[in-house]
Amino acid sequence: MNKFWAYLRNHYSQIYKGFLLLVSLVVIVSFFPKEATYKYEFAKGRPWMHDDLIAPFDFAILKPSEEVAAEKAAMLANKVLYFDFNIDLAEQKRNEFIEDFDLLWIAKYGNDPNLGNFKQHTLSRGLKILSTILTRGVLQPVPETENKPPDYEITLITKNTAEKVKLSELYTIHSAYEDINSLLIKLDNVDKDILKQLLEDSILQNVFFNENVTKIEQQKQLDQISLTYGMVQNGERIISKGEVITKSKFQILESMRADYEDKSGTQTNYLLILAGQVLLVSISLTVLIFFLHFFRKDILADNKKVLLILLIITMMVFVTSLALKFGFQYIYLVPLCLSPMIIRVFFDTRLALYVYIITIINIGFLVPNSFQFVFMQLISGIITIFTIVNLQKRSQFIFSAFIIFLSYSAIYTGLTLIQEGNITGIKPLNYAMFGGSALLLLFAYPVIFILEKIFGLVTDVTMMELSDTNSPLLRELSMKAPGTFQHSLQVANLSEECIFAIGGDALLTRTGALYHDIGKMDQPMFFIENQVTGVNPHDEVTFEESASIIIGHVIKGVEKARKNKLPEQIIDFIRTHHGTRKVEYFFVMEKKENPDEIVDEKRFTYPGPIPFSKETSVVMMADSVEAASRSLKIIDEQTINDLVENIISKQVETGQFINSNITLRDISQTKKILKKKLMNIYHIRIEYPE
Repeated sequence: MNKFWAYLRNHYSQIYKGFLLLVSLVVIVSFFPKEATYKYEFAKGRPWMHDDLIAPFDFAILKPSEEVAAEKAAMLANKVLYFDFNIDLAEQKRNEFIEDFDLLWIAKYGNDPNLGNFKQHTLSRGLKILSTILTRGVLQPVPETENKPPDYEITLITKNTAEKVKLSELYTIHSAYEDINSLLIKLDNVDKDILKQLLEDSILQNVFFNENVTKIEQQKQLDQISLTYGMVQNGERIISKGEVITKSKFQILESMRADYEDKSGTQTNYLLILAGQVLLVSISLTVLIFFLHFFRKDILADNKKVLLILLIITMMVFVTSLALKFGFQYIYLVPLCLSPMIIRVFFDTRLALYVYIITIINIGFLVPNSFQFVFMQLISGIITIFTIVNLQKRSQFIFSAFIIFLSYSAIYTGLTLIQEGNITGIKPLNYAMFGGSALLLLFAYPVIFILEKIFGLVTDVTMMELSDTNSPLLRELSMKAPGTFQHSLQVANLSEECIFAIGGDALLTRTGALYHDIGKMDQPMFFIENQVTGVNPHDEVTFEESASIIIGHVIKGVEKARKNKLPEQIIDFIRTHHGTRKVEYFFVMEKKENPDEIVDEKRFTYPGPIPFSKETSVVMMADSVEAASRSLKIIDEQTINDLVENIISKQVETGQFINSNITLRDISQTKKILKKKLMNIYHIRIEYPE
């Protein structure tokens, strides 16, 4: 049991990486559709590159979705509207008309028997007009009949009997009133005022829109739209090798693909498909690990960085699978170029391209026409990397987004022209999707910021911001310890030149060098570069106390850096720039003052750690050499050469670089650059006359 726990403890990093890979594998495969992938790749307008294709089974030739949608739209535009004609309202209104007529007549004429014929004639004429209008029908106005021509036909349902009538054959309230006025003008020997009042009050709508029946009949018509052109019989030749894939052939091939995928849903097929997907995704992730092992061992050794890379791949696959659920065209909205952008910002261009290739290969299993998809995304991803090779400003994201939009649009246009042979196949909606994808890339800024905080990584943009000498901490350093600030600037310049020559992160090195001595701000006068008054506070304390103050600037620097939330990568320069060396001057003076005592070396030794990268090693060398050069009384090529050789050789002898990946060749090159730069700094000017 103890051996088991010891094994876990000793191999924790490898086990953790294996766990990350397993989780990534499971998650990615879970996003894949569980139907068989059609083994033939084809595109409209291109030759059929496979052997002659014979139909392996009967299948229907599906109509293109655009054609079906067009037929449905045409049917809906010309759908039949159903109205109910309530003929019983005419009889009801007739009785009400007679009752109201008697009341109005008595109110106007009383019961004069001499007007009996006049009254009867007026009543009969009014009833005739009322019957004419109501039996013809007064239409209820609805949005469905707005802007329809007079000859537009509707279906009128009268007591379970349906007939086609034109809109012009029915009254509206307005046309009924007009007809009443025109008919009354032609009448003689009637009381027109009473009739007009009664008729206008009696006219009402009796033809009502039947929305329920309309929808039922409309659905019947939609169901009758054929989704197929016909059938392809088993054994029938579909296409020959080398034959150009026309529009009709393309639709037959697409129909066969759809039928094939539908028939591959059995339990046995499901398990085999799942096994194949697991195998392919495992291979792609294994290749990624091999790449990191052979070319970027530093990243593979860092579990956080491995987690970040796998997280980005998994998230891109997830977002694409989610978009496909809403429709194929929505995959163009997915900002896949966010992947190389993020990887490039945190790492380098080579890794960004490799991770992106792995990502789109895995996504290629999800999407139809995978060749076109991979081609479009690969070219756009490469262009994305080109636009952010030297990322120094966040505004470059806007330029990248614009270039990516142009890339997507140009590639899509070219592929469509090849397939269709005309511009009618180009869908403007896809350009809108490309624009949306480009806009979503602008979220790279907040995403990168969040990832920086979560994974403790730092980008070049952040380094540029931190290396600004007007940043709060450096500004404070220049005010409280101006000598130290000038020393830090010189160390930054020297370190940047050296690391650039031997290969390393120049921006990280420069930024780390600027902050390496911020711990001196608390007691600046104890450091000689800040002593401008001629007073040395070390004269008032013991050598051991002086050493403690000098050594303490490292610890105070780390504390101040963390308080100001500097990245750990910068804090590493503060911790390591003195390594585990001694404060030689005070150590020697302590031994001279107390020759009979054993001096505790630990009290005169920096706590470390020693440098563990090229960048931190170069800053140690530049810091020591620059500080020591200020004490030279005679400055010439020989003294500078001896100074650099002695200091750096002593650092090598004391094992300050054994944990770093810096080589002897790098150290030799660094020495040469330091000597050259110091000679330039301390060059002798001619003496100008007074």
